[in-house]
Amino acid sequence: MKNRIIDAFLYLFVFMVIQFVVNYAVIFGWLLAEGKNLNEIGKGFADGTLQITAPMLIVSSAIYSIITLIIFLWKKWSEVSGNYLRTRPGGVLLWAAVAALGTVIPSEVFLELVSLPDVNSDILGEVMGSRWGFLSICILAPLVEELVFRGAILRALLQGMNSHWVAIVVSALLFALVHMNPAQMPHAFCLGLLLGWMYYRTHSIIPGIMVHWVNNTLAYTVYNIFPNANDIKVVDLFVGDYIRVALSVVFSFLILIPAIYQLHLRMKREA
Repeated sequence: MKNRIIDAFLYLFVFMVIQFVVNYAVIFGWLLAEGKNLNEIGKGFADGTLQITAPMLIVSSAIYSIITLIIFLWKKWSEVSGNYLRTRPGGVLLWAAVAALGTVIPSEVFLELVSLPDVNSDILGEVMGSRWGFLSICILAPLVEELVFRGAILRALLQGMNSHWVAIVVSALLFALVHMNPAQMPHAFCLGLLLGWMYYRTHSIIPGIMVHWVNNTLAYTVYNIFPNANDIKVVDLFVGDYIRVALSVVFSFLILIPAIYQLHLRMKREA
């Protein structure tokens, strides 16, 4: 059982190494193609002045996502089958999407209240502002992260720990930490709890992909609808009316709680 816990951290390590190596390889190659010499690139890496652009990140995201999928499926660290789809889980997927919608405003309000530093808002904004950013943020990220964090890491933790809730909390914590951005961590942790619970009940990453897709697609859509989205607060969306903000939080919980209850009723835990 302890070996499975070690396996879980091995999967995390491999995932992060793939990201790191591919990101820097793409950036390095990109800058060489632009005509920069090795000394300029090395100096930029050393002093942090290297200009990283959205196209670089989108290309690297596509490459490391494909590599991750190949490795994790080839090594059978995460198993994929059509068994869950054969159960016709339309109701689960619908309520999973509703649950995802119910988490957004409470999460944003919380982040504004605690004022956590956002260390990559500028470059993330550039990625979301790109049409190709949809591929990276809304398609590849939900698929790959669910395959890795629920399909591999959580699956190993569930097999290696006596308590499924401890396994879910640990996987959610790892999911939050790997974002490496304080402003994203609270929402990632809470979402990780929901995603982990759904995986435990279904042994499938498909409901999690739905939640992840709705969450990321909503963020992408809002960013592209509202100019200067990084500077907009929830209260700005309600014309400065804090009562409306409070009501929106209440309404969100009136969506989220019934959705979780419906998921509880509809998801059957596999033996």
